Amino acid sequence: MADKASKAMSLLKLAEERAILKKKTDEEKRKEKLDSIPYISKDCVFDILIRLPLESLQHSRFVCKPWYNIIKSPRFIRDNLQRAEKVVIFLSPLNNYLRGRWADQDSVFHENANTFSVESKIFDLRSVHGLHRLLIDPSSKYVIRYMTFVDGKSVLGDFNATCLGQIRASCDGLIVVDNMLKKGELLIMNPVTRELSLLPLGTIYPQHDESFGLVYSGTQGYKLVHLFRDEFGFIGCEVLNIGEKSWRDIDGPAFGLIKWFGSEPVFALGALHWVPEIDHSEYIVTMTIDDEKFHKIMLPKSCRFNDRIMVVSQCLCFVTHEELNEISIWIMESLSEEIWTKKYTIATGCIRDLIPLYFARLKWEIYFMDKDCSLFAFDFERERMTKITTKRGNFLLLGTSYLVHVNSLVSWKTKHDGIDP
Repeated sequence: MADKASKAMSLLKLAEERAILKKKTDEEKRKEKLDSIPYISKDCVFDILIRLPLESLQHSRFVCKPWYNIIKSPRFIRDNLQRAEKVVIFLSPLNNYLRGRWADQDSVFHENANTFSVESKIFDLRSVHGLHRLLIDPSSKYVIRYMTFVDGKSVLGDFNATCLGQIRASCDGLIVVDNMLKKGELLIMNPVTRELSLLPLGTIYPQHDESFGLVYSGTQGYKLVHLFRDEFGFIGCEVLNIGEKSWRDIDGPAFGLIKWFGSEPVFALGALHWVPEIDHSEYIVTMTIDDEKFHKIMLPKSCRFNDRIMVVSQCLCFVTHEELNEISIWIMESLSEEIWTKKYTIATGCIRDLIPLYFARLKWEIYFMDKDCSLFAFDFERERMTKITTKRGNFLLLGTSYLVHVNSLVSWKTKHDGIDP
């Protein structure tokens, strides 16, 4: 028995020695393999990652901890934002995108387990138990989508996200959306990162009697500006610094300056700008963000229904139909001087009633939509107007509420250098 026990102990010791030797050999092989891999500096990895599309970045951040730290860093988020091209963000009915004969299998959204629901996230933030959550009719949901123009073609994308409320404002990749689970409440979110936060309740007015503008102030972070018309016709104003618990009342524009809230405000030259009339506006109403003061700026000519104020190269731009087949581009470079300079005239030929959408950020090009929803691009370098190729289902409907947007990794919690919208 003693011999058997001694033999068993010897075999156990031999097995332990072999296991230790194998572990040591494996560690040496792993070290040799690691030593054979060339070292890539953090800056080099940064330069590689910054060139990836957002879809790839969302997956790449989970490759390893160093990549995660790079992608989440304020510097990376800022540089990624500076590289972002503009898109048009809008809502379409769930599983009924662009109804009727325009429906296309590739453009129909299919809700799945990975779909981000704004309302479900709100329930989570408020710790609402699953049994007590409201049943939401799928037909009342909207899909958050965007469209961009690449090489003369429209490209439709979505964030695999749904919501019940309308998009009220957009800035640097952040959007403000109605919270339909509580009257008058709003939320702010980044549809790319899916970060979301509820905003405190402000003044409640009908949507056609109010306007929201989201802006970035380097010293104060993100601000949400809310204009609303009271029952006496006066325009009130309140401001929310994102992250604070309450709105601040400030002096609104002088009585009678703003009569219409039909178009979204434009942020340029450190100020928000509104077109105050549906047609024949002789001026725009401006609110400078730092001092939160209102004044009016005269336009070089009357703004008609199909004209727009826009942003180009960080300047304020007025795009106006001068003649039957001509569109002029007026630029203001400084609010202190308030001087408009005509920079360009576009000959549209037989194409009429073009509605300006936005200027591209990364190239000298402007996009238009015709009254029949056809899309056009004018290349200033080539001096050529071209019709954008649209796949069936990939177009904007006239009257659809859309906003100029960028897809980014930005959070309202992080300080960074903002960009022109």
